[in-house]
Amino acid sequence: MTGKGKSSGGRGNKKSVSGSSKAGLQFPVGRIGRYLKQGKYATRTGAGAPVYMAAVLEYLCAEILELAGNAARDNKKSRIVPRHLTLAVKNDEELNKLLGNVTIASGGVLPNIHAVLLPKKSSS
Repeated sequence: MTGKGKSSGGRGNKKSVSGSSKAGLQFPVGRIGRYLKQGKYATRTGAGAPVYMAAVLEYLCAEILELAGNAARDNKKSRIVPRHLTLAVKNDEELNKLLGNVTIASGGVLPNIHAVLLPKKSSS
């Protein structure tokens, strides 16, 4: 009677482990893999592709959040608002290159006054 009913063969009663926990990530590996397949970016998707992409996205988010948290602390605030995200991205050379054409809503601009507009210092 093998193969019928509740036999103890196969995987048994093992608890399933998510791809994110296997990879040690917070971002959802399974969901990203599903989106890659549903998006028709390629006819076939490797098993490592969603893991790699989740790791890259998690790193980018951690980097931006760390810099935005520093900007919030510099402004004596405990919450990160879009202004802090803008300051974080624009002050970092690599992130500015990556997100140079991105507009963050309610982010504002970097404080900058052109040198020509500043008052001349009188030498007397």
